[in-house]
Amino acid sequence: MRVRGYFTASCNSLTVMSFRLLLLLPAGLPVHSQGDSQSDNKVMDNITVRQGETVFLSCSQGDLVTHSAWLNRSSIMYAGVDKWSVDPRVSLVTLNQDEFTIKIENVDMTDEGQYICAVQTRSRATTTSVHVIVQVPPKITSLSKDVVVNEGSNVSLICAASGKPDPTVSWKVITPAAQVLTTEDEYLEIPSISRQRAGTYECTAVNDVATDVQTVELTVNYAPSLSEGKDVGVTLGQQGVLQCEADAVPAAAFEWYRDDRRVVNSFDGIEIEDSGALSQLTFFNVSEGDYGNYTCVAINELGSANASIVLFEVIEPTSSTLLQVQDGNSASRAAHTSTCLLILLALQLLLKF
Repeated sequence: MRVRGYFTASCNSLTVMSFRLLLLLPAGLPVHSQGDSQSDNKVMDNITVRQGETVFLSCSQGDLVTHSAWLNRSSIMYAGVDKWSVDPRVSLVTLNQDEFTIKIENVDMTDEGQYICAVQTRSRATTTSVHVIVQVPPKITSLSKDVVVNEGSNVSLICAASGKPDPTVSWKVITPAAQVLTTEDEYLEIPSISRQRAGTYECTAVNDVATDVQTVELTVNYAPSLSEGKDVGVTLGQQGVLQCEADAVPAAAFEWYRDDRRVVNSFDGIEIEDSGALSQLTFFNVSEGDYGNYTCVAINELGSANASIVLFEVIEPTSSTLLQVQDGNSASRAAHTSTCLLILLALQLLLKF
């Protein structure tokens, strides 16, 4: 069995060597000459194909051809109609006195290189070589993960990509849309970042084949700040609502105080409701003891802020108050009328004299 295996391997090697000698093609030596039509060695224009596509390799034949073959570097792919390649993607398309064409499907980077069509006639051997260039769409291979930093920190984002031709990498801000930031570099450096620079950052890798896009979320933490509190006037026995709004990342927790005493939901007639950036302190039936100064405190892990809001009394006019006003107006009108009559009488007396 060993002798038979050795004999078979030796025969295969001998066949390949004989075929190369027959075609006058030294093993492993690519054809570099670019002679004219009289030369035995010809070089065709490069073939550019995209990864995943199909490439067709074709060369001319003739009436007196005795042997022909397609070779990839030093390996025979087809010898006439006989397939030597074990790659299932390689197949014969046409073989006649005019042309010898094979194809390679689903081309990959490993298929890039020189291919040689060798033709033997009764009088001489000729070769035609062609270089296949495989283009690969860009792919982002390394991207910064979503980033969370404190305001004032230095931020560095990276986006690396592969492809052929080498892709161009660029960064830009997607949100907030008001920002304008574009850079053509793998690295995006943001020194002493502010809260206004938080948002979605987009990395784009592009070459002649396609485009790859990915995004990074950049979150900037900062201490709370409060909108100016508005004092609220409420009539005794009515409902009153104090509001406190905080700007903070992460979101702030709220506390309410009356003087030095914390106000909580367990107090009768009072409800505290927090919703995102807004906190509301509601008095369902305002009493005399509810009037006064209240403090809203917003807190997160980076700091706190506070604002004072006054709940004051508004007195509505009553029926007795209205009657008093009306009586006062009537007396004023009567006095005015009497004064006018006295003036008229005085004028008449003067005219008589």
